[in-house]
Amino acid sequence: MAFIEIRTIPDPVLRKISSPVANITDEITRLSEDMIETMKLSNGAGLAANQVGFPIRLITIDEHVNKQGNRHIILINPEIVEADSEETAEEGCLSVPNFYEYVKRAKKVLARGVSLEGETIELECEGQLARALQHEIDHLNGVLFIDHLSPVKKNLFKKKYQKRQ
Repeated sequence: MAFIEIRTIPDPVLRKISSPVANITDEITRLSEDMIETMKLSNGAGLAANQVGFPIRLITIDEHVNKQGNRHIILINPEIVEADSEETAEEGCLSVPNFYEYVKRAKKVLARGVSLEGETIELECEGQLARALQHEIDHLNGVLFIDHLSPVKKNLFKKKYQKRQ
């Protein structure tokens, strides 16, 4: 397993819509293992493949977020099938370093994807796992958590972020 550099804004790969994974290859398996290693070493809750420069539909979620099985989640071609209720909670992102803000998301979701073994997985979840799945699937669609902010908060973000660069 190897650490992969995490892309940060304004890297254009973060705004690309990721392509579906057609075949689960050794390269996909290796990439998912490297993504888990990178996520753990970066103290992330999840990671999407485009965050490490691969615009394909692959995400990983940390085992500490997965209260359902206490193991890392690897999902290929994930999608949110159903969403219910709303809640607001603080989020951050490895691709938007050192910035945290409150974001409204669905409280409960039903997510579906494919495992590395080619099996369909359905996750009915709420709380932090539901939030992490939505956040990572957003990445696959070129959406960052800052895109969910109000215009006022987006302007504050731009001012804060420009000061850091």
